[in-house]
Amino acid sequence: MLIKKPADIPYSEVTPKALYLNRRTFLTGIPAAFLGARALRANTKLPNLAKSPLSTSEKENTYNDVTHYNNYYEFGTGKDQPVDLAKNFKTDPWTVSVEGEVAKPRKYSLDEIMKVAPLEERIYRHRCVEGWSIVVPWAGYSLSELLKQVQPTSKAKFVAFESYYDLKQMPAARYAGIPLPYLEGLRLDEAMHPLAMLTVGMYGETLPPQDGAPVRLTVPWKYGFKSAKSLVKIRLVEKQPPNTWNISSPQEYGFYSNVNPNVDHPRWSQATERRLGELRRRPTLMFNGYDQVASLYTGMDLKKLY
Repeated sequence: MLIKKPADIPYSEVTPKALYLNRRTFLTGIPAAFLGARALRANTKLPNLAKSPLSTSEKENTYNDVTHYNNYYEFGTGKDQPVDLAKNFKTDPWTVSVEGEVAKPRKYSLDEIMKVAPLEERIYRHRCVEGWSIVVPWAGYSLSELLKQVQPTSKAKFVAFESYYDLKQMPAARYAGIPLPYLEGLRLDEAMHPLAMLTVGMYGETLPPQDGAPVRLTVPWKYGFKSAKSLVKIRLVEKQPPNTWNISSPQEYGFYSNVNPNVDHPRWSQATERRLGELRRRPTLMFNGYDQVASLYTGMDLKKLY
């Protein structure tokens, strides 16, 4: 009998945790479990996650914190709306197109995305522009691993990201008040930094819909809106790409959006922050405490290029 090794098993064949834990369904409803495995991707256990040395040692927020307080305007503008409005979001089948100034453009299925590099757990702190912060154990790998596969050309200077958008699945997006689909961008050297992460899970499981399922960007030294959710397109380009919040309100949201306590939002100070679940405020750290990225911005005026 041929026994598959964990590395040989497609992600789509892994039984979701919800089905596995329901022993009666698992034992008596094998056909339903088999047919539903591809559709029920959220909360599927991710095996053999390596612990990343890039992790912070700070206390993690609870799973409930991170899944019930979300910015995801396609599923409502209220922080408590996405958990309900995204619960039936269908993410199978899913592809991510990587194109533009690359030698080997291609479309990746989700199974292929999962196999680009070994998955690891990275505990990152995050700072939202509204003044709150969180600490999350993400699962994924450095975005550079994917970009190296498509071989950026000498013309590639920036990386543009596009999120999924479909009014049939996201009817609340009609009232988002921002142009959609959601667009973001990084300079190529930012995207290639080891901390920039292509993320497929959190808390040891696959991503829930409200947190950007099935694959998202995670950039811990920038304000949270730079970490685009539910990616469908990554395009390497020669000129600085547009990003949604900069289009909507350029005086408030710059292209770089590095966490900087010395640059206030026009409507509030960024000098302090409140960790979700806490009452006290704490000082905001430059680059959110990720000093290893400071060299990317040597010689730049980070008040002008906010």
